[in-house]
Amino acid sequence: MTRFQKRLAIILAVHFGLLLVMLGYYSYWNAAPPDRTCLSCHEIEDSYNMWASSAHRDINCIECHGTALSSGIHSLREKMRMVFRHYSRDFYDDISLSEEQVLAMNQTCRECHQAEYSAWLSGGHSVDYAHIFLDDDQNSNEQLNHDCLRCHGMFYEGDIYSLVEPVSTAGPWHLKDPGKARQPVIPCLTCHSIHEEGIPKSGIEYAGSDDMHYRRMPGYSKAGLYDRNERMFLNASVLPKPVMWDGDRKLNVSDDPLMRLCIQCHAPDVWHQAGTMDDRTPTGVHEGISCLACHSSHSNSAVNACVNCHPGTSNCGLDVMTMNTTYAFKDSPNNIHFVSCGDCHDGERPVSIP
Repeated sequence: MTRFQKRLAIILAVHFGLLLVMLGYYSYWNAAPPDRTCLSCHEIEDSYNMWASSAHRDINCIECHGTALSSGIHSLREKMRMVFRHYSRDFYDDISLSEEQVLAMNQTCRECHQAEYSAWLSGGHSVDYAHIFLDDDQNSNEQLNHDCLRCHGMFYEGDIYSLVEPVSTAGPWHLKDPGKARQPVIPCLTCHSIHEEGIPKSGIEYAGSDDMHYRRMPGYSKAGLYDRNERMFLNASVLPKPVMWDGDRKLNVSDDPLMRLCIQCHAPDVWHQAGTMDDRTPTGVHEGISCLACHSSHSNSAVNACVNCHPGTSNCGLDVMTMNTTYAFKDSPNNIHFVSCGDCHDGERPVSIP
């Protein structure tokens, strides 16, 4: 063996050894508990602590965030950027996902939450950028503005001027980036936080069936709102209970925390009058009930809403499925959110049937 061949063999052996070490470390990093890997970076400490008390704490970080090679060059470049920022001291504690990463998380959520994803896909909250920002009727009646992104595009990284052109009531309108046309404006992370505090699901303790009901885990709201301006997630339980009015009368509003979430986007005017702007706070016969009493949480469907509470007839003996409301008739003047007894009984309150 010549001197050149010996040097070449040594170089190849060294590189092969380094490759084995890197593959071994890569395998260890992906298999080891997060407190031995991810937590070694202090920038991730806050996220780790939230994850450790969340309903997802039994799921390893890489199941959602992937590995340095899971998405090819893209993920490798992203991880290398994190390392560079760390050692260049160009780091920060507030690590947040880009819109591209948020949209990718939709597919990750889908892997475990298939029923919820399918329901979301069939409902109004899966609407895309084109349908929201290129609606001729809406844009010609109300000029597009930055506040549109508060509910439609919470994770969009630009402003209204970088998204749509022209920003006026005179069209035609088009998206500056045509690739955004079919992207959803209300992805999963709008109402859900992966690291939100919670308890993993578990089976019921069946022993002692007489008091099984009292030993169920207490319910709590897992949903909330991503605030675009503050760049933070707020659990529905910390959102303020809305104060709503029907004329001069203060309404009885449900205590359901999820209704507080709904009203953040389906909001009234500045005077908090029920039924103004996009508000749907119930008045009339349905005053005091929650949005979730009728609407499914992910699909928004209310197809079974009436039969959930009314066994065929109302308190006054009428068939609820054929009453003249928007539930049964699209053009009915009696909106199901605001219908009162007098709407169906010539302005008079009927006598309840025993």
